[in-house]
Amino acid sequence: MAVPFKIARPAEVAEPVSNSKLEVVVLHTGEAATINALKVAAEFASGLAPLRLLAIQVPYPLSLETPPVSVEFLEQRFAEMAREAAVEIAVDIRLARDAGDVIENDLGPHCVVVIGGSRRRWPTATMRLARHLERRGYQVVFTN
Repeated sequence: MAVPFKIARPAEVAEPVSNSKLEVVVLHTGEAATINALKVAAEFASGLAPLRLLAIQVPYPLSLETPPVSVEFLEQRFAEMAREAAVEIAVDIRLARDAGDVIENDLGPHCVVVIGGSRRRWPTATMRLARHLERRGYQVVFTN
C-alpha cells in the first residue's frame, strides 16, 4: 500500500499558521518512538486534521549549509517511517541550532503535539520537552 507523502520545504511552511486550523504535529525523537507516535497521531486525528512530522536536525558544530547527513537521505528515511506507520503525513525537516526555538516558532496555536518516548522514573529529555510545551499552552500527547 503506497502512503501519500509530502516533503514540506522550509519556504512552504514558513507562512503563519491560521488561528482556526487544527493540525497534529508529531515531533521526531527517534525512529521507533516516532513510528509509534505516528500511529497514535493517525488514530487521534482520524481524518479530522492534517498530520505533520517535524524533524529538527541540529548539525553542530558544522554549518547549517552542510549538515552531517544529506537532506535527501533524511527525506528517504522519514518516507520509510511513514510507510511503516501507514499514515499520510507531510514531513517538515528543519536544520537549526536550537530545537526549542524552531518548535515554539513553528507550532500553530491550535495544534496538538504528539511526542514519542519512554517514561522513566526520572524525567527524560522528551518528557521535559512535553512538560515545557504543556506549560506553554499546547495540547501534548506523550506516547510510551
